[in-house]
Amino acid sequence: MTKHRRVHSSDRTQTLRAHLAALDMGGRHRRVRRGGRRRAPSEALATLGARNFRRYLIGQLVSNIGTWMQRAAQDLLVLQLTGNSGSAVGILTALQFLPQTLFGLSGGVFADRFAKRRLLLLTQSAMGVQSLVLGVLTVTGAINLWAVDALAFLLGTATALDSPARNAFVSELVGKERLANAVSLNSAQFNVARAVGPAVAGLAVAAAGTGPVFLANAASYLAVLYGLITIRADELHAPKEKNLGNARLSDAFRAIRATPELLLPITVIAFAGTFGFNFQVTISLIAITVFNSGSAAYGYLSAAYAIGSLIGALRGAGKRKPPTARRLVTATVVFGVLEALAGLMPGYGTFLLVLLPTGLASVTVMTTANAMTQLNADPGMRGRIVSVYLLVLLGGTPVGAPLVGLVSDTLGARFSLVLGGAISAVAAIALSAVITARSRTSQQSTPLTAVASPPPIGIDSPFHPERTPQPVARRPAA
Repeated sequence: MTKHRRVHSSDRTQTLRAHLAALDMGGRHRRVRRGGRRRAPSEALATLGARNFRRYLIGQLVSNIGTWMQRAAQDLLVLQLTGNSGSAVGILTALQFLPQTLFGLSGGVFADRFAKRRLLLLTQSAMGVQSLVLGVLTVTGAINLWAVDALAFLLGTATALDSPARNAFVSELVGKERLANAVSLNSAQFNVARAVGPAVAGLAVAAAGTGPVFLANAASYLAVLYGLITIRADELHAPKEKNLGNARLSDAFRAIRATPELLLPITVIAFAGTFGFNFQVTISLIAITVFNSGSAAYGYLSAAYAIGSLIGALRGAGKRKPPTARRLVTATVVFGVLEALAGLMPGYGTFLLVLLPTGLASVTVMTTANAMTQLNADPGMRGRIVSVYLLVLLGGTPVGAPLVGLVSDTLGARFSLVLGGAISAVAAIALSAVITARSRTSQQSTPLTAVASPPPIGIDSPFHPERTPQPVARRPAA
């Protein structure tokens, strides 16, 4: 009897130790099964438990879906107005993303100087008014090509000022402990909206026309405005010190150049964003010019891409491991190969099937690059560094979109996919090799006493080049 009690007491002690071991450094608890085995709770659900972040994320998801619906409907409207001109669609896309090149970095400076919540209320309201004007003009029959182009440029201008604050605001909603997973969730909702929006737009245009789609997008901004207004200011993790006039872009560029964990994702996404992520142009061209189908078939193709993107987004949001350079390069190569393969598919059905894994790979690339950028950025300059990331992701479209349209008109829409995929894959491999070699050369040529330990990829250790080196064994706590 005594022996049985001792064994029982020992088992209870082991279970208690297992429970204590399940508490990590961030204070998060992992469920413990019988026998001492740990079962991890859903990181995505735990992060969504934060009220401010949950409201913000839902509002952004609704608004972003409406925004991408409008962009897809714009492409279809321009094709109707110009007689299926691929160059006209490319010019429209370039005008919408050109402000990202012109004003995107200024948006990063504003995000670091002013309250992000107030800035977002202004920019989101401006975008809602733009959508309302476009919808009214289209429904009343007063729309023409130059009006579509002008309004697309205005929307791009508001988006360029909005995007850095919108992405950097995530850290103020959840704090450092949940930042990694919140970044993944925010990237997931953006990329899901980027894929789902065109799919819904294709079906909606086939049923009701382009005008109601623009009006629906205008209404979608009410969701994000409601989320921003109802956020509890006392629960925000806003930095106490404001940069004001000290927020210089040169500091952000210096940090990116000196930090391989920032330089790699930003340069890789520059090539993929310019040449690979032009599906809103290529899918519409493939559907109409290659398969001789209408807006409904375009909607099915976009839906296939959306399903793959949704799977990729959910996988990324549930990951516990931090993003790595290997994951980024591998995902980019896989995406490039799949995009080129899609361009070689002979029929509508096979093209649709290849879009499923292509969407998954594209979201994995963008989510990984976004998370690496924010996690390795100094909190004081996160807005400016994010603006550089968005500049190369979206600002390269004014170059890539007209090129895709020109290649499509000259060599065919299929070849534009093959070319974009090949450039994305080769660039990822080459940039990884160059940056790795550069980093090793820099470490070997610098005395050990003057080298600070770089923050590991995925750990929210802010980069401060002006600080004295810290011993590796005594890393400062987050």
